[in-house]
Amino acid sequence: MQHLEEQIAHLNRTVEELSDVVARQQEEISHLTRRIEMLMQREAAREQEATGGIIIGDERPPHY
Repeated sequence: MQHLEEQIAHLNRTVEELSDVVARQQEEISHLTRRIEMLMQREAAREQEATGGIIIGDERPPHY
């Protein structure tokens, strides 16, 4: 009986540790998601402000 109680105590501690890890990971995922959204908005704003001068492949820039 004591062995089972020890196992249960160990499993409870492991579950609590894993729960903490998952909570930290969720916070980090949320933070990174917000940053990605911010970067996507910033890039969309840049594309709207762009003059359309996109260099493709080996094409020379207009100042050559």
